[in-house]
Amino acid sequence: METVTEPRSRRRMSGAERREQLISIGRTLFAEKGFDGTSIEEIAATAQVSKPVVYEHFGGKEGVYAVVVDREMQKLLGMITEALAASHSLIKLERAALALLRYIEESSEGFRILVRDSHAASGTGTFASLISEIASQVEDVLADEFASRGYDPKLAPMYAQMLVGMVALTGQWWLDVRKPGREEVAAHLVNLSWNGLTGLNPHPAITATSREPAPPVKPRPATSEKELRELEKAREKELKEAEKIRQRELKEAEKARVRELKERERLLKEAEKAQEREDKIRQREARLAERAARLEQVDHPE
Repeated sequence: METVTEPRSRRRMSGAERREQLISIGRTLFAEKGFDGTSIEEIAATAQVSKPVVYEHFGGKEGVYAVVVDREMQKLLGMITEALAASHSLIKLERAALALLRYIEESSEGFRILVRDSHAASGTGTFASLISEIASQVEDVLADEFASRGYDPKLAPMYAQMLVGMVALTGQWWLDVRKPGREEVAAHLVNLSWNGLTGLNPHPAITATSREPAPPVKPRPATSEKELRELEKAREKELKEAEKIRQRELKEAEKARVRELKERERLLKEAEKAQEREDKIRQREARLAERAARLEQVDHPE
């Protein structure tokens, strides 16, 4: 006598699992088609659920999009913030550039969503607001650096926008070409931003070539012995300043180490709070899942 095996029914997803599935599907569709090109029907069909299930979790397409954008922004901002925790300014710059390129490499879909013309459903989740948030962090770094080197700290916000904008636009370009490799692109970004084309001038001005023609200047006589002594004194002064900067950077490194320890303590506390919030979300989703099950029984009575 043959044994008849009945097919097992598909396991019902929990509320949390269904939510994550819809977010993942929405992320892929938004990256491929944009907000306007993606429909709630398409999200539901890809997840093999009815539209009411999507509405139950997010209230509509806008809700899915807002969650996707918020997650991508938090992920990228977290990577940049971690990079800027380094002690030396050069290392901060290198790690920040690498962090952005690594995010693009590992989360191409997310980056495509962020750089698109954002829909109103994203709230503050636009690429422009993302750049502003990153620039505000870089601004603090530059202000300290400018003060230590004799530049005007008030110019830090403008330079932060310049620096972040350069890196972000390079990232948009690299999103599609992917050549050269990540580290090589970061090295070139740092080379330009750190070293400059001819070295950063604390008092920039329009070059003489761009100004109105000036009267001819008489030839300058050969350097005198007095001028040579003055140049030597200036060189000695530069060496002393360089040593002061090195000592200051060592102190900053120690301060950064202390800040990192405090930051770890803060992150541990935040992790505990996040776990508490997650527990509350799970409880809410469990209630929603029960409600959805009751609605399904009403819609499809046996």
